[in-house]
Amino acid sequence: MLHRIHDRLTLAVIFAMAGSLTPAGESPMSSLQGNPTRVLESAHLTDMDALIARLADKRVILVGEQHDRYEDHLNQAAIIEGLLARGRSVAIGMEMFQQPYQPALDAYVAGEIDEAELLRRTQYFDRWRFDYRLYRPILRLARAHRIPVIALNLESELTRQVGAGGIASLNEADRARLPEIDRSDADHRARLEAIFKHHPDEQQRNFEHFLEVQLLWDEGMAERAARYLTEHPERTLVVISGDGHIEYGQGIPKRLARRVPVPMATLLDGQGRTPDPSAADFFLYPDPVELPPTGKLGVLLGRPAPEGGMAIDGFAEDSGARTAGLQTGDRIVRVDGQPITSYADIRLALLDAEPNGKVEVEAIRSRRLGGDERLTLEVELR
Repeated sequence: MLHRIHDRLTLAVIFAMAGSLTPAGESPMSSLQGNPTRVLESAHLTDMDALIARLADKRVILVGEQHDRYEDHLNQAAIIEGLLARGRSVAIGMEMFQQPYQPALDAYVAGEIDEAELLRRTQYFDRWRFDYRLYRPILRLARAHRIPVIALNLESELTRQVGAGGIASLNEADRARLPEIDRSDADHRARLEAIFKHHPDEQQRNFEHFLEVQLLWDEGMAERAARYLTEHPERTLVVISGDGHIEYGQGIPKRLARRVPVPMATLLDGQGRTPDPSAADFFLYPDPVELPPTGKLGVLLGRPAPEGGMAIDGFAEDSGARTAGLQTGDRIVRVDGQPITSYADIRLALLDAEPNGKVEVEAIRSRRLGGDERLTLEVELR
């Protein structure tokens, strides 16, 4: 294999030389001058062990992610494990949890509540919604080693209001709670403008409001991280967030450094991007890893019903629930014995369910004449 690679490289050099040859007496044009091509030398590629060694003296390590890439989250967990193995005292800051729900994270890490209760108390399925199993290795690692998990994000009610009407639309009490916001980075603004222009037309309402939401997210997370670092000088903080909050240092890193100037490193998944030293300190190239699919009822749910349960508003094209006999308007009140009062209850009941598995669904069907009918049906998940 090494011989074949060497042969290919040799041929590439030969072809490159042949392409640059010119007839005698003519001046060759320079292909080097101003050439923007970047070169990555494969001999210098390293592995996770070498990466951990490079990170061990950093106070803050910011690890970006594509939220739905399981391999990104496995790497985040591996970095935390590697730091622990080197004797570092670690904390984990997570974009996925909002600051008012810090007590629930503390209780989970301390072993006082279980995983289901953590997800209920943090309103995870309403406020983040990505498959919790993506983050489960990180949360279980934190619980096993009593690693503090810090809710970094501001509550969505605040950012939603800013998105609709800008910071000026907030009441005096909410404005008083805002972090200090630095608007001076013209490159950051230009990058966000380019992103904004790719949004669907119906979402392109007001760029200034969009910008203020992004700044609020980044400054809010940076302020919370800075406060934790100041209060816990012995801890190394691993920050887990979306790539956009880390790349080019324009989001959390720069705003955190403004508050607490400590040694930092930034890491991004390198797949699908050109390696750019200004984008991150390290690029990771993991093999793709897929979570196993979960079984689904195949129902479209409305809001929680005042009478209890979750009303069915419709069905997926291939719906085991409809095949079993459920109808639009039925209220699901239990799944495998678990009471259903919210969207989170449905998600929790099916969190580890497998396709083609079967669950017992209890539902109530309203009737115009006579009392409501209670149904108990076996549903095959799709």
